[in-house]
Amino acid sequence: MLGKLGTVSGLTLLSRIFGFLRDVVLAAALGAGPVADAFMLAFRLPNHFRALLAEGAFNAAFLPGYAALSASGGPARRFGAEVLGWLLLANLVLLAVALTQTGWVLSLLAPGLGAEDPTRALAITLTRITFPYLLCMSVVAYLGALLNSRDRFAATAAAPILLNLCMLATLWAAPLFPGVAQAAAVGVTLSGVAQVVLLAVAATRAGIALSVAPPRLSSETRTFFRRLGPAMLAAGALQISVLADTVLATFLPAGSLSTLYYADRLYQLPIGLIGVALGTVLLPDIGRRAGLGDADGMRRALDRAAMVCLATGLPMAVLMALLGDWAVEALFRRGAFDAEAARASATILAAYALGLVPALSVRSLVAGFHGRGDTRTPLTALMLAAIPNLGLKLALAPVLGAAGLALATSAGMAVYAGLLWVLSRRRGHASALPRGRVAGLLATTAVMAAAVLALKAPLRAAAEAALPGGALAAALIALGLVGLPIQAAGSLLFLRGWRPA
Repeated sequence: MLGKLGTVSGLTLLSRIFGFLRDVVLAAALGAGPVADAFMLAFRLPNHFRALLAEGAFNAAFLPGYAALSASGGPARRFGAEVLGWLLLANLVLLAVALTQTGWVLSLLAPGLGAEDPTRALAITLTRITFPYLLCMSVVAYLGALLNSRDRFAATAAAPILLNLCMLATLWAAPLFPGVAQAAAVGVTLSGVAQVVLLAVAATRAGIALSVAPPRLSSETRTFFRRLGPAMLAAGALQISVLADTVLATFLPAGSLSTLYYADRLYQLPIGLIGVALGTVLLPDIGRRAGLGDADGMRRALDRAAMVCLATGLPMAVLMALLGDWAVEALFRRGAFDAEAARASATILAAYALGLVPALSVRSLVAGFHGRGDTRTPLTALMLAAIPNLGLKLALAPVLGAAGLALATSAGMAVYAGLLWVLSRRRGHASALPRGRVAGLLATTAVMAAAVLALKAPLRAAAEAALPGGALAAALIALGLVGLPIQAAGSLLFLRGWRPA
């Protein structure tokens, strides 16, 4: 599992590096005003739906049935072709609605934008450009599931790199477009086409025969649809919460959507590298073990995932909360993205950091149920967690603004992950965490936090005196050399020699 995790995480890291480069260019060009808000809205709406479908939900609904048919010599190819037919039909209908009724769609998903709001008119134009991206990503999700069924993870993990490269290319060619926002929007849709081509080639090379059949409701397809809805909601819990943040942020002052976006980009980095990657690798592994009746193997796999999430997530959350302001400034504060916007994003990031460990763990915990064909239990837990999540969003947003939305998201993820963990333990899906090792990890994390707090101001001052132009980057590096070794030692001791029961 760790080898496959390394492949997915490594390619995800490369994608995120290009993604940060893209966001640096976007922040400098668009800043945090109405134009930036319009683009972020047009980009995030199809991207949220893409994340709901592609990041685990489609695999959870499709892979168990497809793998079972493949193993038993059943009509796996016919089943896959039927599912693809339904995907294309649903997306074409949705695309037609989005292109012809864009204003209505925007009113539904961004009700805070009034008819006279200048952001709304531009957002409608940009959404019409970006929405075909969703159709492409649905096909990518399908092809990725086929590849994952054969333990081929590289192409799927590398595909998002094309999004960043295409957007960087169109941003470079922005003088050829009516504006920078339009250039970025075109890059989004072009990247969707490029990702479909990449995965289609990878599937062909893997010996997977691709075909599409007219939509029909065979017994296998009906089972797929029964699983898909709950799987989308459960596996995409974080994306649903962040989508709710996007919708509610339209009621907040101009710039709120943009500052949320840049904070979310940093927040999603460890989630993509660890949480999503673990869930991607864990789901087919548990699915295969479930087919063999290997209960001990399934429990050990989930235990390993839980330990990795805790050992990496806890120190990352502390560093994100304590150094997030420096990271936002170093990465994004330039051009139109000023000091006020950087401070707002850093505050939001600190609020997101409080829920990082639960957010990392959710994908693995959900995979423990989905791999067994159980999509109802995670959905039930999600519905229970949604009550405090939404209640806190409505209560905190008027007081704390966008940071209140992020704080409510963290609380909601903590409740959701907690419910999943309790249910996993009661059903024998997971073992108890070793208390002594957890205490040691907490102790080394506390030492690291104390070192960071004590050295933050002196290092900043020394870096500014020695290198005024690169003070933030220099201070971040110097602090990393102090804080990270302490935590790395604690995390290695936490994992060293441990074996799941």
